[in-house]
Amino acid sequence: MLKTGLLALMLAALAYTVAPFAIAQDNGSNDQQSQMAPMGHGHGHWDPQQRTDMLTKRLNLTADQQAKVLDIFKSDQSQMESLRSDSSLSRDERHAKMMSIHKASDEQVRALLDPDQQKKWDEMQERHHEGMHDNGQAPPAQPPQ
Repeated sequence: MLKTGLLALMLAALAYTVAPFAIAQDNGSNDQQSQMAPMGHGHGHWDPQQRTDMLTKRLNLTADQQAKVLDIFKSDQSQMESLRSDSSLSRDERHAKMMSIHKASDEQVRALLDPDQQKKWDEMQERHHEGMHDNGQAPPAQPPQ
């Protein structure tokens, strides 16, 4: 009876010791995938409508601009989802392609803006870029929106 209790206690201790490492390892793969998506104020997790709404408030977008920005963000999201599911790419290749997609999206959005909006956009981009440095993350070639 004592041996059975001792064995059960040892197995429980082993399970408590090993389980956090297994969970951490599993979460680590999820963290790598989420790191590839640009973070900064949760942009990587916002849907295209939320991102458009945020820009509408900050930049006072017109209805026409909103529709075009929404289309750009939907395309960006679609391309990112395809890229995330592409297992043929290395992590670095995937990251580089994601940064390229974001750079193209940023340029498309900026092209839709009037000069005053572009100034605000550039300031937003610069603040985001500085935030990337403050978080100890390497800055992207072009900061994500």
